Amino acid sequence: MSTITTEELSATTLLRFATAGSVDDGKSTLVGRLLHDSKSVLADQLEAVERASASRGQEGPDLALLTDGLRAEREQGITIDVAYRYFATPRRRFILADTPGHVQYTRNMVTGASTAELTVILVDARNGVVEQTRRHAAIAALLRVPHVVLAVNKMDLVGYEEKVFAAIAEEFTAYATELGVPEVTAIPISALNGDNVVEPSASMDWYGGPTVLEHLETVPVAHDLAHCHARLPVQYVIRPQTAEHPDYRGYAGQIAAGAFHVGEQITVLPSGRSTKISGIDLLGKPVDVAWTTQSVTLLLEDDIDISRGDLIVPSKDAPPTTQDIEATVCHVADAPLTVGHRVLLKHGTRTVKAIVKDIPSRLTLDDLSLHPHPGQLVANDIGRVKIRTAEPLPVDSYADSRRTGSFILIDPADGTTLTAGMVGESFASPEPVRDEGEDDGWDF
Repeated sequence: MSTITTEELSATTLLRFATAGSVDDGKSTLVGRLLHDSKSVLADQLEAVERASASRGQEGPDLALLTDGLRAEREQGITIDVAYRYFATPRRRFILADTPGHVQYTRNMVTGASTAELTVILVDARNGVVEQTRRHAAIAALLRVPHVVLAVNKMDLVGYEEKVFAAIAEEFTAYATELGVPEVTAIPISALNGDNVVEPSASMDWYGGPTVLEHLETVPVAHDLAHCHARLPVQYVIRPQTAEHPDYRGYAGQIAAGAFHVGEQITVLPSGRSTKISGIDLLGKPVDVAWTTQSVTLLLEDDIDISRGDLIVPSKDAPPTTQDIEATVCHVADAPLTVGHRVLLKHGTRTVKAIVKDIPSRLTLDDLSLHPHPGQLVANDIGRVKIRTAEPLPVDSYADSRRTGSFILIDPADGTTLTAGMVGESFASPEPVRDEGEDDGWDF
């Protein structure tokens, strides 16, 4: 592979993608093969893997060790934590999240896929689509990941049979389509042998589609956040109080979506106060415009009360504020989420008290039916919830913005993350239920 020049690298696009699948489906091996065959592994890293593999009695390098970095992962032979890897080819830069396959660590798949533009879901060709495959497909659909790749791995163990691949691809695609996944690309591979990972497979000449890397390099990437309604969650109020700038007051944060312009009329939520942007500082220098993912400081014409947790938005595109939130959630904690549960809700940079008023339904992964009014959600369940917050929050629909349409629920006792939520997302519209209310200080 040719050396990438600075000019070429700066001109390439960035793709964030995640891997998912059941235990022993070969996710870490696929990632290791992808890095190795694309010449993205340093010599000392490869040497370390070869030594570790030899100490375990393996004849060749175990490429899964390139991502399974925790001692517990190496000892158990499974992925536990999300492993992020950064690599590049002449055509594109990549941020890869290798997520765990064990049911116990499904919560980490939610983390890894939450910012992904593509998810690679692996299945073992011998086992086909299993419950964890369906769960990962459902999560990818809920998180609105635009592109899903079905990598049917271990084709070498089924004799590279086309009919095995075709049957799995048909079943998964039908299921994903029911979930609303917009695009599925199925690729037969052997991560262990490198078939169709970076180079085309000589053993599967019946397959005429792209390799995994070729698809990753060419899939369209639309950074739609730049075209969303502009949103800036305030992280910090800057008051340097220096002789040079005695009256400086700036509101700093990372732009979650859209773009802001000097002179633009803005509104601060939830207070509803309005003013205009008098200046934008980016990396210590004034600019006329700033856009999504940039960390900036906004200067405003009027001195109004703004603090951490507030949301700055264009006045013409201000979202509604509400204390009643309906959302689809993935429950990630070991303790169940129940009706009446007192929680903290974190949205952007703001955290408020909240109560779970109702759990209208839980999704059954086998047939995508809804189990009505389950009363609770346990670890890895996906369901609908109704939440009442102590203070009004400016929330977008998740369909409009993955950043400002999402939230997490936190246990106020110990800070444990309980649930990841997507505002307004739903697989169906369950019937409304009566609001029972609460009789204590957490009833808003």
